[in-house]
Amino acid sequence: MTMTTDWPAMAENLQRTLEPGVFKVWIAPLDGEVRDASVCLNAPNDFAANWIRDRLSHTIRDTAAGVLGLAPEGVSLVIRSENPEPVRRIVNPTEPAASSCPRQGLLIGPAYPEPRWRFSFEDFVVGPSNEMAYAAAKGLCADLAGAGTLFVSAASGLGKTHLVQAVGKCLSEEGNRTRNISYLTAEEFASCFVAALKARDVEGFKARLRQSDVLLLEDVHFLQNKGKMQEEAMALIKSLQAKGGRLVLTSSFAPRDLRHMDGQLVSLFCAGLLTHMASPTLETRRYILREKARAHQAVLPESVSEMLATRITSDVRQLESCLNNLIFKARLLNIQISLDMALEMVGQYAETRNTLDMPAIVRLICDSFKLSEPQLVSRSRKSEYVQARNTAYFLARKHTQLSLQEIGDRFNRRHSSVIKGISVFEREMQRESALGRQLAHAVELVERNAGV
Repeated sequence: MTMTTDWPAMAENLQRTLEPGVFKVWIAPLDGEVRDASVCLNAPNDFAANWIRDRLSHTIRDTAAGVLGLAPEGVSLVIRSENPEPVRRIVNPTEPAASSCPRQGLLIGPAYPEPRWRFSFEDFVVGPSNEMAYAAAKGLCADLAGAGTLFVSAASGLGKTHLVQAVGKCLSEEGNRTRNISYLTAEEFASCFVAALKARDVEGFKARLRQSDVLLLEDVHFLQNKGKMQEEAMALIKSLQAKGGRLVLTSSFAPRDLRHMDGQLVSLFCAGLLTHMASPTLETRRYILREKARAHQAVLPESVSEMLATRITSDVRQLESCLNNLIFKARLLNIQISLDMALEMVGQYAETRNTLDMPAIVRLICDSFKLSEPQLVSRSRKSEYVQARNTAYFLARKHTQLSLQEIGDRFNRRHSSVIKGISVFEREMQRESALGRQLAHAVELVERNAGV
């Protein structure tokens, strides 16, 4: 008898083991069957099957052995190629088994159940800092925005992904109309294209994405300095705009701040509505905490809410994470949330009671990375120097009112170098890689030492 529950368990373990990009591109699209000690994986084409067979067989076999309670040598692993008919919808990878894009000329979307979008408009907290972006996204869904393209810029942690997923959820549920919805990051788009080149299926890759009615493309600043990828993205966006498709694009930077980007592509970004989301106001932060606590059916004392809203000011993701950890700890210990508990918890997060200026950032970065100031601003490309500079760029943009050019001037770098550095920094943080965790720890130390 086929044990249908075993492959999802194996895929979940592989997701924790492998680099996120490797898992999303190669493992997520697989369909698996487990029969006794035999694991049979169906890859979408020969290229994918051969790649997985050559590079991931040992890892998959070890993972399967752990799930089945067997020795690795006792597991039989078969990886074969199939070419099933594509389904209509390109799904969002909110579940471990789903694929977010037609990678390496693979399926538009594997025949998995409809995606469960993690976020909706109903749980998006609206305030002065994001009300324009929220209204524009709602208008685009209702076809009331007057334009089919929406560009949302915001720093990391302020809700770009939440808003994009809310659009996807709304359009996928609207009435009985079936839509092709493509949801992926610019980095995934580039990876898909490279894999399609290797599979000699570029035309198939283009055709499948152009079948979309809706394109949700995140982190478009990743396309900077990538000429060929920009050409492909430009052709795709033009095609969708020409047929009346709807597009939502996000970036950590406004279009005017993007450098080494084709002018025509930037013009396409600006073809519709441009919105920016800033850090939430104090009242919005209070409201976020009240709503999230209510959703978790947790009692949050007013003193705790006020302290958290005052301390964590510039990152909604950190604010929600701190609250979630408080609720979890209180339930684990079977006690009520208290101010003392919250004060202990908030010490693990970036507090923002004071300001952090550029001289302080430079001094604290040098202390944290064990560098001198001349080394930090030097032309050296040593990895520790680059990581320190990128961390400084990130902190300067987060805590000061300096423009990107002014930040660059302080480090003898161009405006474009600052954008690239922040992009690399944020990408590592989002991947939660070993380097990303190291950088996050460096930021935490700097902010804590500065008393912010």
